[in-house]
Amino acid sequence: MHRSIAIFTQKILTNSNRITTTVTTILCSQSNTLNPRANGFALFRLLSFAPMQRRAPDPDDPSTLMKEDGVSVCSRMWIENFREPDRVANNLTSYLRRFELWVLAYQKVCTDEMGAYMPRSAIQRSALEDLLALRNAVLDDRFKWGARLQFFIKSPKDKTDYESLSKRKIKAILTTTQPAPFQDKIVQEVLLMILEPIYEARFSQKSFAFRPGRNAHTALRVIRRSFAGYLWYIKGDFSTLLDGMKVGLVISALMRDVRDKKVIDMVKAALTTPVITSSVEEPKKKKKRKYQKKRVLAEDEPKPDPYWLETFFGFAPEEAEKVPSWGHCGILSPLLANICLDELDRWMEGKVKEFYHPSKSDVIWNSPEGEAEQGNTSWPEFVPTSGPDKTRKMDYIRYGGHILIGVRGPRADAATLRKQLIEFVDQRYMLKLDNESLPIEHITKGIMFLDHVLCRRVVYPTLRYTATGGKIISEKGVGTLLSVTASLKQSIKQFRKLNFIKGDRDPDPQPCFRMFHATQAHTNAQMNKFLSTIVEWYRYADNRKKVVNFCSYIIRGSLAKLYAAKYKLRSRAKVYKIGSRNLSRPLKEKKGSSPEYHNLLRMGLVESVDGLQYTRMSLVPETDYTPFPSNWRPNHEKALFEYIRLDDTKTLEEQRCCIREQGLVSPQDYISMLVWNYKRNAIVIDRTSHSSGNYTEKDKQLLLSNKHENDDQKSKEGEEHEDGFYAVQL
Repeated sequence: MHRSIAIFTQKILTNSNRITTTVTTILCSQSNTLNPRANGFALFRLLSFAPMQRRAPDPDDPSTLMKEDGVSVCSRMWIENFREPDRVANNLTSYLRRFELWVLAYQKVCTDEMGAYMPRSAIQRSALEDLLALRNAVLDDRFKWGARLQFFIKSPKDKTDYESLSKRKIKAILTTTQPAPFQDKIVQEVLLMILEPIYEARFSQKSFAFRPGRNAHTALRVIRRSFAGYLWYIKGDFSTLLDGMKVGLVISALMRDVRDKKVIDMVKAALTTPVITSSVEEPKKKKKRKYQKKRVLAEDEPKPDPYWLETFFGFAPEEAEKVPSWGHCGILSPLLANICLDELDRWMEGKVKEFYHPSKSDVIWNSPEGEAEQGNTSWPEFVPTSGPDKTRKMDYIRYGGHILIGVRGPRADAATLRKQLIEFVDQRYMLKLDNESLPIEHITKGIMFLDHVLCRRVVYPTLRYTATGGKIISEKGVGTLLSVTASLKQSIKQFRKLNFIKGDRDPDPQPCFRMFHATQAHTNAQMNKFLSTIVEWYRYADNRKKVVNFCSYIIRGSLAKLYAAKYKLRSRAKVYKIGSRNLSRPLKEKKGSSPEYHNLLRMGLVESVDGLQYTRMSLVPETDYTPFPSNWRPNHEKALFEYIRLDDTKTLEEQRCCIREQGLVSPQDYISMLVWNYKRNAIVIDRTSHSSGNYTEKDKQLLLSNKHENDDQKSKEGEEHEDGFYAVQL
């Protein structure tokens, strides 16, 4: 029996190649039939100490490919591109190979899909292997945009077994409009992380849409800061370019700064691969509506946008409504649109410098290199009016596909610029424009941009100055102020689009029946958030109090009508009487049906009702007139430039020289002094031993060598004393 066990063990070990056959034969020959335990221990010892063949680490193992954090890789890319903004990007495939970027992209896409952030430790091993397969497919040109049935990686939410689908379901998937595949979103995120730092270091400071750290508020503050004093305005709408451009124009614009074939081919394939959309279906017959239960969201399913946020999205200005979506580019489309329109920005910057003609009589506008350093020329600063002896100047700003040009000079110059702009857009973007699409308007008519009206307010300030002889003279001057006011007409239009107002002329609130089944506390909370976003949106409007008070009136009236219909109170006046002006009192408690509301509230048996905000104009905050710097940059760009400046060797040397001139000690010099003191004090010599000469010849030579080494530094780090020691000045 024991011999058969040994033979079976020999077969196993022979097949596994762990020990040789001779060792097994020795084990069989030395087996003791009388002591089976000894044979078992011998077998156990042999298996325990058998030499194992260690496998080399797999280079395609996901755990070995993640050498550092993906955020640090992205930070290094931003620093390198902002350090050398004009460098042509040749080798971007090396970044495509970085598995850390793919893991970071997977986390971002999962956050959008699941509605919660997924840490790296929560990513399963199978997902990492699928993600690695997707990366290898992209590098080997095996990845196809818009794949419907063949996936390298699937969403954690997608539990569909595509191999067992019926022909009818497969045909429906292949012929109807479907959301972008999960793997396409990951590839788009990786391309965005690689290309965005390259172009953010190159983009013009005149564009403010689809860029990190810049928004509509930034554009309004730049207009308030830099467009004061302009008389003629050219407003252009190039938003048709955001619907789609020719592939050749996009690729040529991309290849100005990127020469990596892999990245260029991927973007080109995303633009040229057709997007499958549903054909026009026949109208279905109306079925009788049945009662449907309220759908309960799954644990990993993201919650839909709340009502206040959906409402505010509909309240957005028309300049911000259109977001480009080209082919299978997805979130890469806004960046590509800015890349294409950046040439327009550069051309306009050249025209701004070319148009600038200073005048000696206009000192406030006269500055070197065309830069206006007149301080904050917006409200409430005084800006001189235009005239033939004034400085000719022009400025430009772009938000998405909408441009705004301000001209200070004769109208003929604005007409010449418009003609040149039409020719440039026709040649570069093949977009046919005419004079009606680029109107020239005077500041007195009011220019609408981002739902704000730019207008001029003529003021007559009293100018006091001291004449010869010390006499103070007071005169009435004439000046203009740039006013950036919110458009009340546009606000009414947006409310009417959201079904908060009915009627054509007088705005009459309409009940928002979508909140009919919500509680009073929840409805008031939703509308308070909506009002807070409106207050923030009109933060830089001169008439902020007036327009927010009007919005509060519309929302309060809409809620009053809703509560009147819900609680059968017949009129808004009765709702205000019971619920107070801000609708903070509960409306459904009746006398004698329950205890006092405050007692229930104190016991925690009822939900507290918050009243509506900004029910009076005095509660609306004032307009923000914080001065805006001329060379403004977002915070992340400031941090990048500061890091690059401090990392420069010239800056470090300048800091060391400044520290030495002030008699201070830098950390590096302090460390060198500590090392020097340590060497000097390696042998302890007191004054008595020094005077009596009680030290060996070896100590003499060591002390003498240390003294010679530090003779060159004694002028910087200390003074020589009579006994040969140095005193460090800290």
